[in-house]
Amino acid sequence: MDVLELTAIDRGQRDLVGGKAAGLAALIRLGERVPDGFCVTTEAHHRGEVPRAEVLAAYDRLGGGPVAVRSSATAEDLPDASFAGQQDTYLAVTGAEELLEAIRACWDSLHAERAFAYREAAGIAHDTARMAVVVQRMVDAEVAGVLFTANPLTGSRSEAVVDAAPGLGTAVVDGTTAADHYVLDGRDPEERGCLTPARLKELREVGERLRHQLGAEQDVEWAYDRDGTLWLLQSRPITTLFPAPPQSKKPGPRLYVEFGHVQGMLQPATPMGMSSLKSMLAGMFASFGLTVEVVDIGGRLYGDLTHAMRDPSTRQRLVKLMAVDFGPRAQAVVEHLLDDPRFAPERGARRRSAAALAMGPKAVAGILGALARPATARARVFGELERLRQQPVADPSTAAELLDLVEEAAQPSVGLDAIVWPVVSGLLVSAALPPLLKGIATDDEVRTVLGGMPYNVTIEMDLALWQVAQGATAHREVLLHTPADELAAAHRAGELPDISLTAFLDTYGNRSAAEVDVGVPRWSEDPTPVFAMLANYLRVADPEQAPDRRFERAAARAEAMLAELTQRARRKRAVRGRLAGFFLRRARELSGLREAGKFAGLYALRDRRRRLLLIGAELQANGLLERADDVMFLTLPELRTVVERGVDLRQAVAGRRVEYARELRRRRVPVALLCDGTDVETLLPARASDGHTLTGMGAASGRVSGRARVVRDPASASIEPGEILVAPTTDPGWTPLFLTAGGLVTETGAVMAHGPTVAREYGIPAVICVPDATERIRTGQMVTVDGAAGTVTIEEPATADVAVTP
Repeated sequence: MDVLELTAIDRGQRDLVGGKAAGLAALIRLGERVPDGFCVTTEAHHRGEVPRAEVLAAYDRLGGGPVAVRSSATAEDLPDASFAGQQDTYLAVTGAEELLEAIRACWDSLHAERAFAYREAAGIAHDTARMAVVVQRMVDAEVAGVLFTANPLTGSRSEAVVDAAPGLGTAVVDGTTAADHYVLDGRDPEERGCLTPARLKELREVGERLRHQLGAEQDVEWAYDRDGTLWLLQSRPITTLFPAPPQSKKPGPRLYVEFGHVQGMLQPATPMGMSSLKSMLAGMFASFGLTVEVVDIGGRLYGDLTHAMRDPSTRQRLVKLMAVDFGPRAQAVVEHLLDDPRFAPERGARRRSAAALAMGPKAVAGILGALARPATARARVFGELERLRQQPVADPSTAAELLDLVEEAAQPSVGLDAIVWPVVSGLLVSAALPPLLKGIATDDEVRTVLGGMPYNVTIEMDLALWQVAQGATAHREVLLHTPADELAAAHRAGELPDISLTAFLDTYGNRSAAEVDVGVPRWSEDPTPVFAMLANYLRVADPEQAPDRRFERAAARAEAMLAELTQRARRKRAVRGRLAGFFLRRARELSGLREAGKFAGLYALRDRRRRLLLIGAELQANGLLERADDVMFLTLPELRTVVERGVDLRQAVAGRRVEYARELRRRRVPVALLCDGTDVETLLPARASDGHTLTGMGAASGRVSGRARVVRDPASASIEPGEILVAPTTDPGWTPLFLTAGGLVTETGAVMAHGPTVAREYGIPAVICVPDATERIRTGQMVTVDGAAGTVTIEEPATADVAVTP
């Protein structure tokens, strides 16, 4: 079947006619006004010859004359990849030979460099792409343009956006003309530009109709002809929008703040991981008397902070909370919305939960005990961690019994009192230092005191891996020049020499990047990232850049600064000096414990994951799942229906895997959203920039210049000693990369988050919360990171050696 009329295209024929033709056929079936036309199918393209007779017969049926000839690839107009402008369109094509040549040119554009690069970025296999061609009667346009049913800049689903210009719409689509720009928010539009209010209203109504009927926000190309008739030339999903929050029954508007970046996790969570995280966070907030609903938006964890914004007793404290725990980007969002009348304070008694009230005396006792006897507190913490590591576990033999255990352990206890209160004590004394030392120490000097911090399980892990690398120098060439995934396979098969890696994985094998997601493989299952990091360590040639030496220098600087600040405080006032000295010392004795709580929780996640995979293996053997780890793409209630009733959810799992893979490719995750999908950061005033200096927040002191290395996935990252690590975010699974990095730049984070904490402890200058850093900085560029000023300066590419200033 080489040629099909648009009106003859059925649902399910995308592979035959491509995305554009399938979309036009859908519009026709909905009764929308679409120019007449036909499609030269992918079967003709596969054979390589334009079916001349069939094409010219279809052209004659159109009445000849000028036509639009447009590419319609199978990988085009997808829900997550529009391919806008990546393949060719030819307008006002007239005559048989010109038409045939335009069809051939559209075919050729499938292999154009820009289309090839777009498929690479979208993760679309080149050998799966096929090209059809749409031929339609030209519309003699008086005015034409593009309609977005949601605002593509802000993400707001409450606004539609129209760009229009006189004549053909190509100038608008190609960006070669200054189009009239309209934002439609439901109010009557003004009389201006090339579109009347009546036409704007008609376009808004068309958009609402298409959004409802097609089930997604739409990017619509349209044209008004000389008679004032509206024609639809294309409608496809808007692929750049971040998913909107779920509908809430509570009165709006509502504010959702993203929680994952605090843990250094911007990738989506698996459905099973999301259900676990939501239950854990809900319990944690309730225990502290906070009303925070945790929701899944695009596979990421967002908290509904609307109640706290409107509560007179908490709204002002939110700004400080955001600054400490969520970073300056979230802080700026909250400050902006405090002045928004929609989030004005509401009067009413605020009740604290019984659990929170009962927690008070226990918290006071635990915190005071840790402050009074820090060594005893640390001993209890590490004793509990060792108990959890060695705790024997038994797994029942059936999926039903395993699932019972998984559900019972949905909110496991991990020695709350032994671990939590020493950790909280360290966080409190660290947070108390800036106000206590106001007028005595700069923020940068306070951060220096928090460097080289002892008793941090993540630092101990990184240094333990460094020792593995030191003991593996005899196998340096093999470890450096064999792909990490091949080394991991050989290790699992027992084919590698003993380099003490088994002992390392026995202690730290329950870690990974995005480790709070139970659906993510641990290093013990797949040590590929560990071998990649070992290769990075083996590249360190300068003894002074060895991680243990860098850590020792950071610790020495911290102790010297502690003594200096204590003396300064005493010179101001003796009592203040004694208090400052006490808090500074306790910060160094307790703040390193901040990683212990999460590390303890990983043992419960390890057991949960193992049992879920055992369930998955049984279901796979029974033909209810394709793979054992498909279980991670179900929720616990769904898994119960599969285990007990044999419900077949394989199709749902396949769809979720596709969605998960799509979200993994997403480069930007909004820090905060309104309930209509508005990215709140887009409403803030733009930051001033000279194009070379990027501004963020200093998180670890020092200044360093080096070549940038942009990394989005730590699993196989290669970093040369002294390079500047530029990443969307970091969590403990990333931190072994810090041992060779000269500096750190991230797009998200908070001063007390995992990445900046570890950077300080190695004495690595760090700047966090630099918007779009991974897009604006390119691998190989020379950059200067100033942790005191909170800036990243992009230099011209050069061949100079890396220079580090601690």
